[in-house]
Amino acid sequence: MADHITIRPAGGTWVVRAGGAVLGESSDALELVEGDMAPVIYFPRSDIAMAFLDESDTTSHCPRKGDARYFTIVAKSGPIKDAVWSYENPSDAVSQIKDYLAFYTSKVAVEQV
Repeated sequence: MADHITIRPAGGTWVVRAGGAVLGESSDALELVEGDMAPVIYFPRSDIAMAFLDESDTTSHCPRKGDARYFTIVAKSGPIKDAVWSYENPSDAVSQIKDYLAFYTSKVAVEQV
């Protein structure tokens, strides 16, 4: 089912910044590539300052990955709505992303350092 999805270690150290603050840094990030879409970096929850994330009412469904829930970032400059998503119970084919978070790069900065 997820034959056109590849997941591998992202390599190096990755950081996510939002509203002028560093939300997390990880050497254990994963890179997920789905078809011809841009790669998405997934951060382990343990490497993210979860105190800055509020669970949103927003959800979505991907037939290949499963059900996603979203989070709003509580930034000093104001909330950044639905900037983060997570597959709490991903399909077996992408089980590596369980307990990981991804960020919309249109709303925050995700960079390799």
